[in-house]
Amino acid sequence: MIANHPEREQFRLENVLFALGNPLRLAMIKRLADGAELSCNTLRPQDVAKSTMTHHWRVLRDSGVVWQRPQGRENMISLRREDLDACFPGLLDTLLKVMERQ
Repeated sequence: MIANHPEREQFRLENVLFALGNPLRLAMIKRLADGAELSCNTLRPQDVAKSTMTHHWRVLRDSGVVWQRPQGRENMISLRREDLDACFPGLLDTLLKVMERQ
C-alpha cells in the first residue's frame, strides 16, 4: 500500500523545495515533466540501489511533487503538475528552464 499523498492544501513550499533540492530527484522530475507516467524501474538509474530509490520516491511523494500508484508488481510515478502549478505558480517552469541551460 502506498501512503501519504498530501492534499493540495497541505503542500508546504519548504517540503517541495527540499524534495527538488537533490540532483537525482531533479533528473526524475525532468523525465516526468512532459506528463508521462513511468514505472519506478524505468526511472531508476541502473547504478542506484532500489532501496535508495524508495527513499527518493517517498520524499517526492510526501512533499506532493509526484503521484505514485501500484500497477501489478510495479509502482507508476507521475508529476503532480496541476497541483504544483496551482500552489506555486511558475516554480516548475522556472526550474525546468534552468535545468535545460545546464
